[in-house]
Amino acid sequence: MEYERIRLLKESEKNTVELVCENSTKQTFIRKTLKGCTSVYQKLQSLQHPYLIKVYAASISDNTTTVLEEYIDGRTLGNVELSEKQIVTTMRELCSVLEYLHGCGIIHRDIKPSNIIFAKDGHIRLIDFDAARFTKNEADHDTVLLGTRGFAPPEQYGFAQTDERTDIYALGMTMKQLLEEKADKFIYRRIIEKCTNLNPDKRYRRASQVEKALSGKRYAFMWSCAAILLAGICFTVSGSLTAKPAIPEEEEENTALIALDAPEKPHWDGESGIAVWGNVPESGIDGEVSYLYRIYRKDTPEAPDPEKEKWALEGDMRGNGAINEENNTYRVNMANELTENGFYYFAVSAVGDGITYEDSPYIMSDAFEYTGADAPMLPAPEGLAWKLFETDKGRQYYATWSNLEDYEDRDSFDVTVYDKDGNYVMNNIWTKAYVVERAKSGIIVSGEFLSDLDGAYRFTVQALTSRPNEYKSSPMPNPVPEEYFSPWYYRY
Repeated sequence: MEYERIRLLKESEKNTVELVCENSTKQTFIRKTLKGCTSVYQKLQSLQHPYLIKVYAASISDNTTTVLEEYIDGRTLGNVELSEKQIVTTMRELCSVLEYLHGCGIIHRDIKPSNIIFAKDGHIRLIDFDAARFTKNEADHDTVLLGTRGFAPPEQYGFAQTDERTDIYALGMTMKQLLEEKADKFIYRRIIEKCTNLNPDKRYRRASQVEKALSGKRYAFMWSCAAILLAGICFTVSGSLTAKPAIPEEEEENTALIALDAPEKPHWDGESGIAVWGNVPESGIDGEVSYLYRIYRKDTPEAPDPEKEKWALEGDMRGNGAINEENNTYRVNMANELTENGFYYFAVSAVGDGITYEDSPYIMSDAFEYTGADAPMLPAPEGLAWKLFETDKGRQYYATWSNLEDYEDRDSFDVTVYDKDGNYVMNNIWTKAYVVERAKSGIIVSGEFLSDLDGAYRFTVQALTSRPNEYKSSPMPNPVPEEYFSPWYYRY
């Protein structure tokens, strides 16, 4: 066949990419001429997946690879506006094609928005396999270092061999870029953190695990059965089925996640508005426990049916500061979530790491009768100031306020830090008793969050009541007015 160039799309010392037209059929294609032997393209000729670019021809001659692939009418993900729902859908499609490629022994090694086309049919196509390679289980590091800075993990720069988890890291970075500020939502943040852990052993092992996390079907028995039935097949572009390279049975067994033990005896601590449950040390990641919770409100004291009744709100809690080591319980002040008079319940689940453990089932608490809808507010913290302490472990930063004596020992304080652009940086919650025990008059702010050398930071403090039927938490308007902020800390 003979082809006529329509236009040059890209040219560099290493490759040339052209849009060409086949003279007899007038069909358009992408033609690549690449320096070096890129044998992955030859393998791609025999592979079909609805979200994979189709390669029609690939030849290697004189240390040059020539590729002819389909032309996709669409725009790259970095150049198209998508809704949050569309972004999640495209990420699940990316997981699907990566699971397929990894099963075929191919690591892409350059996953990023500009290598994913959002086609006119509303689905993605994964393109650009110039950096791709086959898996090499015997190697301890890659011989050729390729990838895009900001999306490639440390092992891609020669620290270790790249494998399926390399693409999963880049998938997480891609998700983070596309979601922008929505990436801070807990459901996305926990997935992104697991994808992009600097230690490959602490990432998801397979793209299908990421897709499962995004689907939200963690406990669906029927879904699990379907997954088993479909484990050996994948869809082609035409919709028919084609054999997928078998994954050894022992590997399948190793990928099964263990359900965490559910938190024991979730209950309210008297009239304090503090939720208590048995700590699950195996939850969370990197030694930091993590939980999901849902709060239910009812007009009568009958316990809610979680299968039929919708929760009023849900959230997450992580960190080891709330653990009572004496009786191995976790304690969270939920008084700020009580708004209307009535009976409140909470359900709690231990969060798995997605690598060894999956989330536990939710367990329901007893009832708390809230009657403080018209109660007065606690005073707002006053005299906010940064305090710095030099220790043998280096400089420590504390957010402090001057009227600590106005509160009870079980009242809590939520310190929230913002950067110079008004972006949320972190927050930390301590009880008054713990603040007094530490003898620093405030709450520590880890230096890792104040890392910008030319940054500026300030914080707010909200007092959270432990007597919700007598006092509400101190005010914290939204948006937060200037008088609620501390002075700036400038890191120059």
